[in-house]
Amino acid sequence: MTQIVSFPRPDGALVSGFLAEAERPVGAVVVIQEWWGVNGQIKGVAERFARAGFTALVPDLYRGQSTVEAEEAHHLMSGLDFADAASQDVRGAVRYLKGLQRGSGKVGVTGYCMGGALTVLAATQVPEADAAVVWYGMPPLEFVDAGRIALPLQAHWATQDEFFKIDGVDALEAKLQAAGVRYEGHRYLAHHAFANETAQGPGRIPQTQYDAAWAQQAWDRTLRFFGRHLG
Repeated sequence: MTQIVSFPRPDGALVSGFLAEAERPVGAVVVIQEWWGVNGQIKGVAERFARAGFTALVPDLYRGQSTVEAEEAHHLMSGLDFADAASQDVRGAVRYLKGLQRGSGKVGVTGYCMGGALTVLAATQVPEADAAVVWYGMPPLEFVDAGRIALPLQAHWATQDEFFKIDGVDALEAKLQAAGVRYEGHRYLAHHAFANETAQGPGRIPQTQYDAAWAQQAWDRTLRFFGRHLG
């Protein structure tokens, strides 16, 4: 079952989100959008998590706006306060799912591209979260307080990513290791957005490319990881 729900941020403001309920939930997951907004593709990701046993909530960070045009997506992303989105919208979504008590009552966070960067930030700012999975996205290193990451963290990186280059991933992973974060990183011979089945086609950007084989491997690893830490 899917529905639009409203939930409170820690500061009391209300946010809406797309909720996909699992029939027999193991746990729950907050799914953070790419820069396109809460579109059909990211709703499909939430529904896929629900079919796998994780009730999933996609918080509407753009407050109802979405686009298929890269220029407009960049404009929407540029207008987003990342620290506020992580500490308020995402934290509120985690608390909401905790209140639903689905399955184990544990809640993970995952996100793609822009959502991947927000997942890293959420790992430092949402103490209620129990695990996190990052998909090819990271914030500037100076905003990552790795010492505050207490949860287990998994990440999926593309070695041919032109937006989040692998040397930046090296630097992030070194920072996580130095802080003693429980981290496992996986790298794929792929381009940015390799897990987004709509990454190619009209209106999309040439630096993105879907790869079904790598996407499936990363998905399987994600489910095993969340199964261990949320089940």
